[in-house]
Amino acid sequence: MPDRNNPFEEIERLFDQLSRNFESSGMSKLKDISVDLEERGDEFVVTADLPGYETDDIDLAVRDRQLTIRAEHSDTSETSDDAFLRRERTQRSVSRTVHFPEPVEEEASDASYRHGVLTVRLPKQDRRDDDEGHRIDIE
Repeated sequence: MPDRNNPFEEIERLFDQLSRNFESSGMSKLKDISVDLEERGDEFVVTADLPGYETDDIDLAVRDRQLTIRAEHSDTSETSDDAFLRRERTQRSVSRTVHFPEPVEEEASDASYRHGVLTVRLPKQDRRDDDEGHRIDIE
């Protein structure tokens, strides 16, 4: 029975229902990737937190001044006894795109993954290789 002295009771009930619906939809399992972007002299270094993933779960692509990180993991567990069977399936998927202020050498980039932390090193493109051309001195 609603408490007539609490004007916010109906709002609280709706928030509780919304929260339950959100959790049951699986959307609460979606998480963003925490990323640090550093400029270190002639390269960019991207560090991303991806705990719980294996190296094979992670996909990296670099193109047009941007790095896209995707990770996906699926797991199935099953327990049973004489009267009870339980099977659980989980799937996690995250994605993040990082934009660079300068072009990078796509083929010279490398990555490592240790203890849930992904590190990607992307050398800056030599400015002489830019599509903007080069300067011609006038004599």
